Amino acid sequence: MAQPMTPAVVHKQYDEAMTAFRRQLRDPAARVAFGRESDGFLRDCACGVWQAGQEGITPLYVECYNAIYAKGNPVPTALFWELATAVSEYSGFVLPGFFRRMVRADLELGSGYSRRFVDTFTLMLLLFAAVDGKVSEGEAGFVNACADSLSAYCDQAGLPGGRGELDVRDFVTRPAPDMPGPARRLQPEGPDRLADQEDAPPKETVESLLAELDGLCGLEKVKEDVRSLINLVKVRKLRQQEGLPVPPLSLHLVFLGNPGTGKTTVARLLARIYHAIGVLSKGQLVEVDRSGLVAGFVGQTALKTQEVIQRAQGGVLFIDEAYALANQEAPNDFGREAIEVLLKGMEDHRDDLIVIVAGYTRLMQNFIHANPGLESRFNKYFYFEDYRGEQLMEIFCGLCERNGYTLDEDAAKAARRAFQKMYDHRDEHFGNARDVRNVFETAVARQANRLAGMAAPGKQALMTLSLEDLDLTGQEG
Repeated sequence: MAQPMTPAVVHKQYDEAMTAFRRQLRDPAARVAFGRESDGFLRDCACGVWQAGQEGITPLYVECYNAIYAKGNPVPTALFWELATAVSEYSGFVLPGFFRRMVRADLELGSGYSRRFVDTFTLMLLLFAAVDGKVSEGEAGFVNACADSLSAYCDQAGLPGGRGELDVRDFVTRPAPDMPGPARRLQPEGPDRLADQEDAPPKETVESLLAELDGLCGLEKVKEDVRSLINLVKVRKLRQQEGLPVPPLSLHLVFLGNPGTGKTTVARLLARIYHAIGVLSKGQLVEVDRSGLVAGFVGQTALKTQEVIQRAQGGVLFIDEAYALANQEAPNDFGREAIEVLLKGMEDHRDDLIVIVAGYTRLMQNFIHANPGLESRFNKYFYFEDYRGEQLMEIFCGLCERNGYTLDEDAAKAARRAFQKMYDHRDEHFGNARDVRNVFETAVARQANRLAGMAAPGKQALMTLSLEDLDLTGQEG
C-alpha cells in the first residue's frame, strides 16, 4: 500500500488545481461564486468520500480536511469529533449553486468550463480518497456517482460534450497479481495526478519570508516589531550555542487592532518564520475563535481545547476575538475553563507551541488582565493600525490585478476619493481590508449584471470595472 498523504500534499494539490481552474473562468459572476462556494462544497464531498470508504476517521483525516481550502479563502478548523459527526451524518451529494451558474454561463458564452470542472472535481475527490494511501472500491463508486450527477446536469442543460476520459477505476488500490498481502495502488499512465508523496520543497529562508512580510500593504510598525523579535530570538539562540545564560523569553503575542488589518496574515507568516529559524518544529497556523474552544456542556470545553492545542503543537495557535473567552458578567462561563486549559497547554508545550491572541485593543486589554496567568505569558503587544485611504486604494487595486480586472480613469478617481472618505469617517464597525473586499466583490457582480445585456463583450470589457460598477453610496460627496 502507498504511503498516506500529508496535509501539505493535500493542500498543495487542491490549491493549485482549484486556483488554476478558477482563473480560467471567463464569466465574472461564475468566477466569484466559484471562489466563494467551492471550498465548502468540496469539503462536504470529502465527508461523503470518507463515509463511503468505511475506514473510520483518524486524526490524519482531520488534518487533511482542514487543508482543503484555496489561497485567500478562510482556513477550516474542524475538530475530530466535528469531522467524525459530519462524515457519519453525510446525507448525500447535492448539486452546488456555483455549478448551476457555471453551466448557465457556458450556455451564454459558448464555453465548456462545466465539463472541464467535472474532471477537476473527480481528481479532487480521488485526492481525498487517497489520504490514507489507498482508494477503495466504495470510494471510487461514490466519486463516479458524484461525477455522473454533474455530467447529467450538463446533458440536461444541453451542453455539448460528455464525460472526460478519466477512469476512476484506474486509481483503485488492488492486490498485485503475483504477490499476496498488502495491496498496491495502480495509477494511470501519464503525469502523476495524485502523487503519493510530495517532493520535498526547499526550506523557506528567513530572508524570503521577511520579503513577503515587506510586500504587505502598510503595517510599518508591525514589520519593525517582527524584525526586532526575530533578532532577539536569533541572538538568544547564538548565546545558547556558546553556552551563555539566556533570560526567560515568552514568544506568545497579543495582536491589537480592528478587523481586516492583516492580523491573521502576519500570524501565518510568523509561524513560518519561527519554523525557518528553528523555534517551531512544523510552523503551521491553527486559527480558532471562542466557538472552536468552548463547548456547551461541563467537561467538554477542556476536551475541545486540548484537541486544538494538540493540533497546533509545533506551530502557532491563533485565537481571534480572544476577549470573548473572558466573560466578566458570567463568572461560571465555560470560557474560563478554556483559558485554564490553554494556560496549562502553553506550559506543557512551551518549547514547541506559540499562542497569539487577537482582538480589539480595549477588549483585549480587559482579557489579558482577567487572569494573572495571561498577564505573565503575554507581554509582547503588536498594534495593527487602520489602513489609511491610500492604502485601502492600494489593496483594492491589488485585488483587481490578482483577479484580472482593471479600473477605468473615472472609476479609479472615484474609488480613491471613496476610500479616503471611508477612512476619514471610520467608526467602531470599520472593517479595513474586509470592507475593501466587499467593494470589490460588489463591483464584480455589478459589472457582470451590466455585461449580461451586451451581445458579445470583448476581453477589454470583461476586464474593465467602470464607475457604474462601483457601489460607493455614502462614500462620496
